[in-house]
Amino acid sequence: MTIAHRNMSANPAQPPVIRQLDETVINRIAAGEVVERPASAVKELVENSLDAGARRIEIAIADGGKSLIRITDDGCGIPAADLPLALSRHATSKIDGSDLLDIRSFGFRGEALASLGAVGRLSVTSRAAGSAEAARITVTGGTMAPVTPAALTRGTVVELRDLFHATPARLKFMRSDRAETQAIGDVVKRLAMAEPSVAFTLRDVTGDGEGRVSFRADAETGDLFDALRGRIGRILGAEFVENAISLDIEREGLRLTGLAALPTYSRGSSVAQYLFVNGRPVRDKLLVGALRAAYMDFLSRDRHPAAVLFIDCDPQLVDVNVHPAKAEVRFREPGLARGMIVSGLRHALAGSGHRASSTVAGATLGAMRPEPAGPPRVYQMDRPSPGKLGAAFAMQAPLVEPQGFAEAAAPSARIDPEPAADTEPQRDLPLGAARAQVHENYIIAQTANGMVIVDQHAAHERLVYEKLKRQMAENGVAAQALLIPEIVDLSEGDCAQLMAVAEDLRRMGLTLEPFGGGAVAVRETPAVLGEIDAAGLVHDILDEIADLGDSTTLGARIDAVLSRVACHGSIRSGRRMRAEEMNALLREMEATPHSGQCNHGRPTYVELKLADIERLFGRT
Repeated sequence: MTIAHRNMSANPAQPPVIRQLDETVINRIAAGEVVERPASAVKELVENSLDAGARRIEIAIADGGKSLIRITDDGCGIPAADLPLALSRHATSKIDGSDLLDIRSFGFRGEALASLGAVGRLSVTSRAAGSAEAARITVTGGTMAPVTPAALTRGTVVELRDLFHATPARLKFMRSDRAETQAIGDVVKRLAMAEPSVAFTLRDVTGDGEGRVSFRADAETGDLFDALRGRIGRILGAEFVENAISLDIEREGLRLTGLAALPTYSRGSSVAQYLFVNGRPVRDKLLVGALRAAYMDFLSRDRHPAAVLFIDCDPQLVDVNVHPAKAEVRFREPGLARGMIVSGLRHALAGSGHRASSTVAGATLGAMRPEPAGPPRVYQMDRPSPGKLGAAFAMQAPLVEPQGFAEAAAPSARIDPEPAADTEPQRDLPLGAARAQVHENYIIAQTANGMVIVDQHAAHERLVYEKLKRQMAENGVAAQALLIPEIVDLSEGDCAQLMAVAEDLRRMGLTLEPFGGGAVAVRETPAVLGEIDAAGLVHDILDEIADLGDSTTLGARIDAVLSRVACHGSIRSGRRMRAEEMNALLREMEATPHSGQCNHGRPTYVELKLADIERLFGRT
């Protein structure tokens, strides 16, 4: 039998020879870390343009970036004498090397151009500000040609052709042209969000030199928040901006800004989550976990929140030199960053009150709209006069304070309450006044400019759930002592991690004590959970701490129990309600945060505007 030994000499008595690698090989190895795929090359080159102060950036690609990537900008340019140095490894104008924590630019490692030149055919044409002429330099497979004169008005043009031609094995790991083009588009959109005052154009070039513009974002004007909302609206659509909550929170040197969507505007995956640290797009599991935890109480596990969040702080508080791709960061106080996201988002969502996303109404109208059959017929309908509108509101049920929901004996689904002589028209009620109940589950309410359909069970379930959570927050989590403490054997490191959060766990009803070595003794568990697998719960908490640096497992289990209690204690579907009961439910929804969605993230009501209803029936 033959055994192959890796990196061993033929003669065991002779040690392996240590060699200095060739500079070209070194650059190709470095390129494997920096340039994973064409999208990585686009990211590095566009970031260089942004660091150069460019206000307009055009990206042209062909074959998913495999055969061509060309970046054109109007930045400050590179002097002809500095072009050879710019294409050398670890040469940069961004930092002086004295402090790797004080980084205020996108790039700083000085590896991108050298790495790209080592694995492709790279040319850089640039004209520095104030220079009389431009210059050009080319690199092919790591071999640099002399600098030559060129024609260029201003800025820099970086052209990369035949990516990975020097390392053809890498091409076998590339995905389809369509997938690579999509990845490039995602990179450009993320950078465009980070710099709303810069114009971006992404062009897909065809074989004849012409191409189509796949993405365009003109420079936004106005203050920071207006520009950001405008740019996000162009990229993610006006629907996202319309159904998002603005954030501006500051805590101990960290500032959180951006937009977070309502829970009812959730997605089936995390594709609509964009996170930035000091303007740099990142994919950090700590921040992603904090975003997930903030929405944990409002979304089911198969739904994901949509958000664009910016964290800004002193560069000394965050380390961006974690990985060559610079997509990961490390905060000096990770708990502070995570806590700010969780508490800030929850506070903002609570401030949205009973609001639900407008897309719910759009989906409802789309489901109700019939297929077109021939040319549309035109109808005319006179709008009611203000006097008639006032009379209609006077006929609505008066406002009733919530006093419970008694059983109703009226068998009719139509409810026309008697008008109250001393009741003024309730024009300022967001959810209107109840007019009917259909199928013993849906409340029909009339608003000033439309109608609202409420799912009585889902709405009351959220109200009861919020009430239970308030009571638990005021009175604490009741704990039940175990007759025989359960001993859980852990490693010493895991035990230390668990005891570091023992006080937080105790406030939630889980009491742990060290039991010698790496073992812990579980003395008390939350009473609301009943009989549980204490060892399994402890291991789940440890896994989450190891993954995210914090744990929400125990809180999630308690909330799940409260949610089940709320479900069983709320108004059931199929129960008839009187007018005052329905109006009391509507008023309580208006006064309760998060009442726009049930405990599983589904909407509790649908609002239809009168204009939409008229269009549905072809009356406009």
